[in-house]
Amino acid sequence: MISVHDAGTAGALGESSRFRQEFYQCLTARADALFELSDAVLCSQGPVTSLVELSLAAEHRRGHGALYDSVNQGRIDIGRFRNVVARQQIPRCEGGRIVLAIDVSNWLRPDANTSPERLFCHTYARGKGQAQMIPGWPYSFVAALEPGRTSWTAILHAQRLGPGEEDTAVAAAQLRVVVEELIAVGHWREGDPQIWIVGDSGYDGPRLAFLLADLPVRVLVRTRSDRVMAFPAPPRAAGTVGRSARHGAEFKFKDSQTWPDPTHGTTTQTTRYGTAQARSWDRLHPKLTHRGTWADHDGEVPIIEGTVIRLQVDRLPGQGTPKPLWLWFSDTAATADDVDRLWQTFLRRFDLEHTFRFLKQTLGWTKPRIRTPGAADRWTWLIIAAYTQLRLARGLVADVRRPWEPRTRDPRRLTPAQTRRGFRNIRPTMVLPAGVPKPSHPGPGRPPNSPNKQRAVVRHVGKITKTDTPVTTATNQKG
Repeated sequence: MISVHDAGTAGALGESSRFRQEFYQCLTARADALFELSDAVLCSQGPVTSLVELSLAAEHRRGHGALYDSVNQGRIDIGRFRNVVARQQIPRCEGGRIVLAIDVSNWLRPDANTSPERLFCHTYARGKGQAQMIPGWPYSFVAALEPGRTSWTAILHAQRLGPGEEDTAVAAAQLRVVVEELIAVGHWREGDPQIWIVGDSGYDGPRLAFLLADLPVRVLVRTRSDRVMAFPAPPRAAGTVGRSARHGAEFKFKDSQTWPDPTHGTTTQTTRYGTAQARSWDRLHPKLTHRGTWADHDGEVPIIEGTVIRLQVDRLPGQGTPKPLWLWFSDTAATADDVDRLWQTFLRRFDLEHTFRFLKQTLGWTKPRIRTPGAADRWTWLIIAAYTQLRLARGLVADVRRPWEPRTRDPRRLTPAQTRRGFRNIRPTMVLPAGVPKPSHPGPGRPPNSPNKQRAVVRHVGKITKTDTPVTTATNQKG
């Protein structure tokens, strides 16, 4: 249990209670049932394996009918709730910099033939070359990263990708909303370090930098090892006739003969990866054309220069000699210290994978067999609210360890799963805004011998092209 005489503990308790009260006010329909459902997710013993099983938790004082009704018919003011989440304490990395990670996690629904707006989700299987495309709902998440080795992140935004939407465009819109909210609530002010945005190779880094050029952000993304970029065009010689060159010498990632002397080179000794050697080249840009994400760009495509970083480490856990890692950063003035900080920041992006695993395996994000995308979105934000409560309460709970587990040396470094074990003990000390359920009787249900004759519509799976035609052929499933 916590001690209210500790000023720091009392402050954290007040912050958690305030968040719970504001979250409850964002529930505009079926508020009591939705709020108690989130508490049931936090206080259940063991991982959440079924949606209806949550109705048996002591914290959920309503029946299973009210539970399903809240998920299917409840409402959450998402815009207001995003503002509530943005006002909470945001983790910062070295120098007080905010680092945002963007990534997609899939809610696989291969057997939900009547669920609309499913896409083919790229999934990895065991073994090399065993990737599969499985129908489901992909969700794009934006989270603030913490410094050091940790499994905590601060989820700030989530959006389901629709059949007619493109990943980079959705990510840019999400990031714009998040950054503007962070500025509005005072987490970023003029003179603070620029916000870094970290993404994997699935995002078009130059496109993100172009769409977010008016914001105080810089983009860091991983690039494929077969890319070809170009240096700035040489000065135009006097008397030259014709159009000026737009690109200079080529820089081929796979051909070291095209690499000039690096702008910076650093060597760092690490305990996990051995010797890490980083080299960077300044003022490199991709050769953009009116294709892909730039197909609808008006006028000539821009020249977007940045810094290319090549990282080579001695080893990866459980693997042999790894391949080099290539990064592109949307700034041309990176120093040697920045280069070291950039590749270490990119490795922090994998903390988001721990968050996805916790949401799915412990909080049961993808366990419910929900039919409609609206209910899936509602459940997703409910899980985000539960996870945010754990993040705010991690300094309040005691280490409720299993008999076979070692004792945690630092109670402030509990994992999300360890924090969830002790959340039930501190819940009575927080505000409980949900009202007491009123006594009621179950309805008569469907009359006997009257089966439902309205069969659900079977839905197509895949992206929607500009002609509103579902792309379902085997050759286009990766779209």
